Amino acid sequence: MQRSIQDVKPEESRLEREGISIIIPAFNEKEGIGIMLEGLKEAIYGLDVPKEIIVIDDGSSDGTSEVLKSIEGIRVFTHKRNKGYGASIKTGMKNAVFEWICIMDADGTYPPDRIPDLVKAAEGMDMVVGARVLRGAKVPMFRKPAKWILTQLANYLAQDDIPDLNSGLRIFKKEVAKRFEDILSDRFSFTTTITLAMLCNNYKVAYVPITYSKRKGKSKIRPIHDTLGFLQLIVRTILYFDPLRIFLPIGTCLLLTSVALFILRLIQGGGYAVTIPMFLLSGIQVLAIGMLADLIDRRIK
Repeated sequence: MQRSIQDVKPEESRLEREGISIIIPAFNEKEGIGIMLEGLKEAIYGLDVPKEIIVIDDGSSDGTSEVLKSIEGIRVFTHKRNKGYGASIKTGMKNAVFEWICIMDADGTYPPDRIPDLVKAAEGMDMVVGARVLRGAKVPMFRKPAKWILTQLANYLAQDDIPDLNSGLRIFKKEVAKRFEDILSDRFSFTTTITLAMLCNNYKVAYVPITYSKRKGKSKIRPIHDTLGFLQLIVRTILYFDPLRIFLPIGTCLLLTSVALFILRLIQGGGYAVTIPMFLLSGIQVLAIGMLADLIDRRIK
């Protein structure tokens, strides 16, 4: 039986005292959302934490709304038009009763029975991510190369080892997410942004290994378009929090190129008269902009 906040014992963890709101964005998920929600309710039935399930119907047109009306024990909020994955999470956060947020996809890809494990791992943390690294995780093959490249770039820029950059199963503090709300995307890149934002600002992030199943229904991911979008997002987010991580290597490469061309000119006895100063000045300008951006960032912080 779900307890009220007043019933919580003093020795319980902060998450157990404050409760958890499980937010599920849904856009045209008629095929799998009913089964997923029933599995979720069963998985958290014995979870001794105040809890609620919030589903955001993000402008669905396939009958998802009718399926949700037939399911008891959930709160449903509806967008009249499709606003996006991130926008749906933000709507859920605004209406959430509890201070901890758990997000989960509606397509049946994430295991709801791992939510209790994420809850246990949340003690002393600001965010716990379900990392899709266990053997048997069915990440589509066409996504793996792009996912690996993006993760390596994010690891370098965030100066951390990120097992799963954009997992859709995670728990985080609502108060922390609200601090970054202005930069959190309304689209699929919401999870990538909040991961980088927390890591770059020294919040405590933990990872729990999970499996990942084949989705029910049609995917909304556009491989090329969304991969380029994620790449742009990673660079922009790091520029926002740690601009020298971008400007320093670029400026250094330009300066080293000018030095290499100068040495080559000495060996060959001529050439590169215009190219050398061009690379030299470009490197100086990039480094100057980077240092200025870093000073502004530190002053704002």
